[in-house]
Amino acid sequence: MTNKLGIIAGGNDLPREVIAHCRATNRPYFVLAIEGQTDLDTVQDSEHAWVRLGAIGQSLKHLKQSGVQDIVMVGPIRRPSWREIRPDAKGAFWLARLAKNAFGDDSTLRIIIDEIEKEGFRVIGAEDLIGATILAPAGPLGKCTPDAQALKDIKHGIKVATILGQADVGQSVIVQDGLVLGVEAVEGTNELIKRCKDLHREGPGGILIKLVKPTQDRRVDLPTIGSETVQLAIDNGLRGLAIQAKSVQVLQRKEAIELADKHGIFIFGVTDEQA
Repeated sequence: MTNKLGIIAGGNDLPREVIAHCRATNRPYFVLAIEGQTDLDTVQDSEHAWVRLGAIGQSLKHLKQSGVQDIVMVGPIRRPSWREIRPDAKGAFWLARLAKNAFGDDSTLRIIIDEIEKEGFRVIGAEDLIGATILAPAGPLGKCTPDAQALKDIKHGIKVATILGQADVGQSVIVQDGLVLGVEAVEGTNELIKRCKDLHREGPGGILIKLVKPTQDRRVDLPTIGSETVQLAIDNGLRGLAIQAKSVQVLQRKEAIELADKHGIFIFGVTDEQA
């Protein structure tokens, strides 16, 4: 019998894709929805419970009472204020360990995974459930391809993004004509794209380069783009997106590619050799 899956759901469409997969494969599942983070549509017609982010003890209780054995953590979590967290006793214990040992997103997530597995659960990745089809392939995803200057910008962006990732800072940079217009930090990719709108120079627009961090645990927080990312790129004057093949998740792939083709921007999968 297939283990019951606990879906710790953040934002965007990925939690819904995991739920759709569970339904299609008749896998039992339970959704742990986070107040202020999970979309209301995600939990419709699903067994679920709502918890605040700092209620770790209550969250674990819900997961155990529902018979969950495997856990997947999907969808972005907006960084809350300390006031929003309001940790319970278990949450305070986790936060104490995080404060002592975590220095960035990767180390934070590794500690969280370790604590979840200490409770008897097995943490798995979304790609283990949905398969490699959710990950970007190598090369162009649509009709448009990067020209010679774009390829130079992508190569430069890969170097910068790799250094950022090694420092556990962010996953994305925007480069235009050899200039780094912006790097991703706490604000996330969408806000990075918006912020760089007023920084672009004359000529072809900038390029978003998005890679997985070198030390990242692939079970959680894999980089993600979707049709919303493509629309933001269009609205803010970018000429393309370069994403790491087999490492960056592409949501609403058909819609994203159609949108990129319609507006003449490229989505390009960068190989591991290039990255």
